[in-house]
Amino acid sequence: MENGILRNVKGTKDFMPQEQMQRNRIRRTLESVFEAYGCKPLDTPMIQYYELLASKYGGGEEILKEVYRLSDQGERELGLRYDLTVPLAKVIGMNPEMRMPFKRYEIGKVFRDGPVKTGRFREFIQCDVDIVGTSSMLAEAELISMAFAAFEKLGLEVYIEVNNRKLLSGVLQELGVPSERAGDVILSLDKLEKIGVGGVQDDLRERNVEETIVAAITSFVQSGGLTLELLAKRFSSSPLVQEGAAELRQLFAYIKGAGVSGDVRFTPFLARGLGIYTGTVYEIFLQDNSITSSIGGGGRYDEIIGRFLGDGRVYPAVGISFGLDVILAALTMTPSVQEERAADVLVVPLGTEAVSLALANQLRASGMKVELDLSGKRLKKALDYANKEQIPFVLIYGENEVNSGNVVIRDMRQGIEQTMPLDTVLQWLESVL
Repeated sequence: MENGILRNVKGTKDFMPQEQMQRNRIRRTLESVFEAYGCKPLDTPMIQYYELLASKYGGGEEILKEVYRLSDQGERELGLRYDLTVPLAKVIGMNPEMRMPFKRYEIGKVFRDGPVKTGRFREFIQCDVDIVGTSSMLAEAELISMAFAAFEKLGLEVYIEVNNRKLLSGVLQELGVPSERAGDVILSLDKLEKIGVGGVQDDLRERNVEETIVAAITSFVQSGGLTLELLAKRFSSSPLVQEGAAELRQLFAYIKGAGVSGDVRFTPFLARGLGIYTGTVYEIFLQDNSITSSIGGGGRYDEIIGRFLGDGRVYPAVGISFGLDVILAALTMTPSVQEERAADVLVVPLGTEAVSLALANQLRASGMKVELDLSGKRLKKALDYANKEQIPFVLIYGENEVNSGNVVIRDMRQGIEQTMPLDTVLQWLESVL
């Protein structure tokens, strides 16, 4: 095979065992938290009909440029899914008898033929939880509570910024922003923390937003005191602002009443993209800012599934998404995180292959990760291997040991070797691992 063939497709990568073990641990941690919150697992096909992916879903025209298109032998037009929300909507449409509210999680690969940069691939894993079929703010409160629980279990300190699209849209209406310009203004304001007031002004002008609107936005942003209560008071005549503020008050009351102690911050300009969100929006950030972009987020999208299915029914929905690879990057930056190891114990047979396999199987049955040395190399080579792979214990099992009913245990971290009766080995290992 020519060497030119041996390369990855642009925007994809191989995850070698050390990195993949960490990704698996993140995935298992998230799954255990999702299931503790009563979410049911769902798995949907990566290949979907292109017509479905291109339909009037709020992903918008932009996303269609990034869809991988293909056709099968029957010349059907297909595509690779670019998120997990379209497949969820399809599942709900295909199963009208489904009990609501439906709480599902899905962890799976999605594909976007977009720009490649550090930390952004064209094939990546999304970890999504969605609750479909309830308008209650209790759903949002539960997802925010779940996010804190997940990151605590992963050993990362986070804070969550929260806003409401009704509140933001209502404020812009009151400031005289016409509805057809609201999208541009929201996108600019979403970047306020990154680019500052001057940056927002430049961005608005680049989008050809009228100077009167730029001036109104600027003076509003600089007026300070943008707390939830002050905004509600200042725009008391706007039904949209009042509705958004009431939803946020309810959400914060649930979070507080439930004793969720995480750091939740009201951020009046948080928007999270455009067409999809109708109410609450939130983003998750690391407290230490070692990564400045968000490492998760979501919000309420009450119209999309109904619009997508076009069956005249309303499907209120709220979701949250965690970025697996960005969580991995964050954990790699945390010095206290131990490297994952593939095995707890290496069993080295010295002419005792069958009984060594039996011994390894006995340890595996008790829940340990055990590797059996298959190389038949000299003992020194096996010990070198255990060192490099960070396997803490090596069991040396030769004919002398078999005959005397013992086994030799070497603690690789301390370099200490001891002989122990075979029937006490399991108990001893369980106590030290």
